[in-house]
Amino acid sequence: MSEPCVGPEEEDGEARGDRGVPWFVVGCGDDEQDMGQMEAGMKNEMFREEDMDDYDDESPPERQIVVGICAMMKKSKSKPMTQILERLCKFDYINMVIFPEEVILEEPVEKWPLCDCLISFHSKGFPLDKAVEYAKLRNPLLINDLNMQYFIQDRREVYRILQEEGIELPRYAVLNRDPDNPEECNLVEAEDHVEVNGEVFPKPFVEKPVCAEDHNVYIYYPTSAGGGSQRLFRKIGSRSSVYSPETSVRKTGSYIYEEFMPTDGTDVKVYTVGPDYAHAEARKSPALDGKVERDSEGKEIRYPVMLTAMEKLVARKVCLAFKQTVCGFDLLRANGHSFVCDVNGFSFVKNSMKYYDDCAKVLGNMVMRELAPQFHIPWSIPMEAEDIPIVPTTSGTMMELRCVIAIIRHGDRTPKQKMKMEVRHPLFFELFEKYGGYKSGKLKLKKPKQLQEVLDIARLLLAELGQHNDCEIEEKKSKLEQLKTVLEMYGHFSGINRKVQLTYLRNGQPKASSEEEDCKKDGPSLLLVLKWGGELTPAGRVQAEELGRAFRCMYPGGQGDYAGFPGCGLLRLHSTYRHDLKIYASDEGRVQMTAAAFAKGLLALEGELTPILVQMVKSGNMNGLLDSDSDSLTDCQQKVKARLHEIMQKGQEFTEEDYQKLAPTGSPSLVNSMKVIQDPVKTCDKVYALIQSLNSQIRKRLEDPKSADLQLYHSETLELMLQRWSKLERDFRMKNGRYDISKIPDIYDCIKYDSQHNASLGLEDTLELFRLSRALADIVIPQEYGISKAEKLDIAQAYCVPLMKKIQLDMQRTHEDEAVNKLHPLYSRGVMSPGRHVRTRLYFTSESHVHSLLSVFRYGGLLDYQDEKDQQWKQAMDYLSAVTELNYMTQIVIMLYEDNNKDPSSEERFHVELHFSPGVKGCEDEENVPLGFGFRPASSENQDKKPNQGSLEDLSQDQLDQAVPLSEPINIQRRSPMIRNRKTGSMEVLSETSPTQSSKGSTSHRLFPSGSRQSPEIKPASGLGSLCSGLFSASALGVSCSAPNLRDYVRTHHHLHRKPPLSPGSLPCQIGMFGFEGCSMVPSIYPLETLHNSLSLKQVDEFLNKVCESSSEAHAKTMKALSSLFDSQSQTSLYSPQQPLSSSGSETSLRPPSQPLWHGSIPSSAVSSAGPSSPITESSGLNFSFSE
Repeated sequence: MSEPCVGPEEEDGEARGDRGVPWFVVGCGDDEQDMGQMEAGMKNEMFREEDMDDYDDESPPERQIVVGICAMMKKSKSKPMTQILERLCKFDYINMVIFPEEVILEEPVEKWPLCDCLISFHSKGFPLDKAVEYAKLRNPLLINDLNMQYFIQDRREVYRILQEEGIELPRYAVLNRDPDNPEECNLVEAEDHVEVNGEVFPKPFVEKPVCAEDHNVYIYYPTSAGGGSQRLFRKIGSRSSVYSPETSVRKTGSYIYEEFMPTDGTDVKVYTVGPDYAHAEARKSPALDGKVERDSEGKEIRYPVMLTAMEKLVARKVCLAFKQTVCGFDLLRANGHSFVCDVNGFSFVKNSMKYYDDCAKVLGNMVMRELAPQFHIPWSIPMEAEDIPIVPTTSGTMMELRCVIAIIRHGDRTPKQKMKMEVRHPLFFELFEKYGGYKSGKLKLKKPKQLQEVLDIARLLLAELGQHNDCEIEEKKSKLEQLKTVLEMYGHFSGINRKVQLTYLRNGQPKASSEEEDCKKDGPSLLLVLKWGGELTPAGRVQAEELGRAFRCMYPGGQGDYAGFPGCGLLRLHSTYRHDLKIYASDEGRVQMTAAAFAKGLLALEGELTPILVQMVKSGNMNGLLDSDSDSLTDCQQKVKARLHEIMQKGQEFTEEDYQKLAPTGSPSLVNSMKVIQDPVKTCDKVYALIQSLNSQIRKRLEDPKSADLQLYHSETLELMLQRWSKLERDFRMKNGRYDISKIPDIYDCIKYDSQHNASLGLEDTLELFRLSRALADIVIPQEYGISKAEKLDIAQAYCVPLMKKIQLDMQRTHEDEAVNKLHPLYSRGVMSPGRHVRTRLYFTSESHVHSLLSVFRYGGLLDYQDEKDQQWKQAMDYLSAVTELNYMTQIVIMLYEDNNKDPSSEERFHVELHFSPGVKGCEDEENVPLGFGFRPASSENQDKKPNQGSLEDLSQDQLDQAVPLSEPINIQRRSPMIRNRKTGSMEVLSETSPTQSSKGSTSHRLFPSGSRQSPEIKPASGLGSLCSGLFSASALGVSCSAPNLRDYVRTHHHLHRKPPLSPGSLPCQIGMFGFEGCSMVPSIYPLETLHNSLSLKQVDEFLNKVCESSSEAHAKTMKALSSLFDSQSQTSLYSPQQPLSSSGSETSLRPPSQPLWHGSIPSSAVSSAGPSSPITESSGLNFSFSE
């Protein structure tokens, strides 16, 4: 009935070879005595066999240690268990007995097999009570304590034990419901939070059933991110969660409520084997898009990651507190801390050979250490050689991409609208006081509850007005009605699309604008500004997602099976935790949604944006990092605006003097616009007349019953469109007959929107209005950021010093990688270069920051503008001054490369490139668009240090992806000609010259007269990176794919690429950069242009220092901003815990400024990868600590 099991192995281990595979005993339940006799008999048999093998060993047989496995068959026969038991059998003196499932379930414990050491654990259907009884009866050594397994089944107990051990866990509260009367419980539910036992949990929060066997965990999202909830469950096929519009919590059952931890979309699972061994794996968080990433064998994809010292300590505490030698638990890494959110008890890592070896070794040694003495077995703990970390190096003069920093403007939005009114009613003052407006004299109301209160006041005042015309209520009726209409607009409040600002005016409103009559009241009042509109449109989402997808192609990699498939390199890096990505966005809804849509495209995610937004996007409103308080303009900006207004109010043609005043930088884009305008007042007259005609056309449409309830783009109505335009008509021409120049950007905004999205209305003269308002806007918008170079710099510094400091840090900290989720080099199979790491930092913001940052690079003296030697920079400056508008999705990209062959302290070790794209193409840009010089053109002077796109993953390729012979890419090139119409390939590598090319072939490629750009043939030697350069049409890229299944993706999509080559310039506009022009008027985006590609890190670093230092008050402000940004209490996440987190004790302070950054870097021991959390304040104000 029982199979024989392996006997003691001889010391030299030779005998094992003859005997082949180890066996286990499956114990029988007939009778213990039989069992004992059988065992003895079996041993004797084995010894006879041994004696024959090895006759010189005459010592008496030592007793064997029997290890029993008592668990459900599904567990005891699982692959990991089998693998580990096979390895345990290789210990001399250890035998295994597996208890059969029917014995466990049916037989009394007295009939269970005997053992000296018991591995027993609960799973569904397992009789834990009997196992406890057996342990009492036989008293074996327990690998995992049995009584504690009752606690592990109850999440309340788990949390209690974790808390007692001082292990960090999310803030939580327990809601216990009596099943008989579920109504009686301490739960108060509001729109955006719940209150449990008096503790408030703002959304996003997590709701977990108290029973640990119940995997239906729900996450509830705030209305500002789109609301709804994510329902997690035990994996079914390829799904682990699903998004649901349901926003209210479950009403039956007992739950734990806890705050949601923003983990950047990754969960870490830790597996201990004893207190001193922990293996960690990261996987995509099930809440992100609910799609389980599986490999070719259908297993969930996970990657081993490194644990920090703190986390190893946590693993030790968990293992000891729950008395489970083999124990799995979940870690959430958020805000520089690691929180334990679940303890699962007995569990093994799946398919990691190294783990199987380690686990068997640790368990075997543990059993021997405990039991060998009492069995008189001679045994000593074997000494292990330390694991030597493998440090991969790159060969050749290839440079390695280390860091990508991008500053990106949000996508297409609905027109922004605002209304101002002065209010004096006591109800408004009460509201102002209630939310602490008197502290700063200003108040922003965005939350649904707050907006509801404003709406209630408006309704109340309108009702009173209706009854009698009382002069007590001075608020103008029409404005109150507009306030009410706008607040009622969507039928519900979603904080993303409306806000009310109140400002305290001590003596009422100073000057009369066009809308105010002269009857002024004295005494204090409040200025109420209502802002609405400005939401990201569906087109804006598509733009952002496509750009994210295109962005992947800037990353090297994607060879082997993926050759020629742009962007697979990034997915591979990201999915193997060698890509450290952080996405920041300002606190405006459109900016956050753009960031989430971009992340979806970049990482090939699926489904709704809400879960992506909550997990991946950090709020950048960290004292001005990405937000600018538009109301507090600097003095310089006020002066510039006044001068601008004065020049634009002249009723005559621009004179030579005006050109000097308005365009001192001589920028062609300005000069051209001034030529179009000639006489600013006459142009404004024309614009005004066109707006009047537009309004009368809309009114006519409204009278026509056929078109009255016409649905416009993004569910706007003709009525709303008319409100938009008639307000502009009222505001643009003031009472005194002069024009309000500050309305020009709004007019351009509206006409740009309507001519793109509502062209189907066929309104007359819209193109003329578009042309004229654009010419005006092209002067007004850029010049509001300064007219002379000095002003431009001054204003730019006011906006973006904090951001420049942050960029400087991002670049400096690349060589001290303290990334959160990092691939563990020793455990990773199939990843060629596990030590590689790329950092990506994306900053999504609005126009002001993009203008400012560009001004800094242009006028801050990065390179001498007049320097004849640097031809490249001069051309780049000419290109930038010809760009008229920084449209939606404008990008400024900084890429940092490292040359591993250069001395680490040399200036040539790190190399910086600067790229730029003016964003979305306008309605009729084709003919007069400035042309740059392509993406990463070669230049003869840096022939020797050409960063090679293909260098990140070596061409020897990961073991999984067989290497490709170098002739292969060329065939791909022939099979799938990339569409090369004018600037179609997004991130074209114009000629990635390799040292083998002659230098004459490597000058910048000039443009052809037709204005189309041809791309040089790709030479075989140019490295595979360049093959990924041309972007494929959206039909191929549009499929959301997940990194690991790219092969099938390649297979299924090959036919899509066999398109006839286009002759350059043959399709001026039909095929946009991504070829997604067909998607309901989504304009395409200009490809990146290289501004400079041979800057040294030292150059850029000194430049950023200089620019930041030169603005001293901005500097002080920055210090405040940065220190609070990384203060543990001002959480960097958009949705973050309310309570301050305790500091993690490990700080990294930046080096003092005296020591330049490119000499060496902090010894790694000083850098904690958990990320420090509280700022270190020093007199210099320069030592921060960062949790990034």
